[in-house]
Amino acid sequence: MEGMKPTATTVLADTSLVPSRRIVPAPNQFTHEVTRSQPFHAGYASGGEAPDGEFAAGTKVALLVHDGGEMCRVADGDGRYVETRFDGLRKLAAG
Repeated sequence: MEGMKPTATTVLADTSLVPSRRIVPAPNQFTHEVTRSQPFHAGYASGGEAPDGEFAAGTKVALLVHDGGEMCRVADGDGRYVETRFDGLRKLAAG
C-alpha cells in the first residue's frame, strides 16, 4: 500500500518463552493472592537459575502443593502450574 512502511520482524530467543506446563482447564477458584511481585519457575527451583516469569502483586492463584518449606506449587488463572515462594502468598478469605 502506498505510504505504508513495512514493520520489521523480530524473532525472540527460545529463552523468552514461558514453558507451556499448564493445567487444563485453568482454575476458576483461587485460595491465595500474591502479595508482592515475585518470580515463578516452571520446573523446580534448585537455586541460581533464572525464573520463567513473574507474578504481579494481586495475582490470584490456587495453592496445590506445599510441604511446609519456603517453596510451593500453584496454578494461576491462565493454568500455569509453577513453583513460587510460599511467604509471598496471602490466604483469601472464605466466601
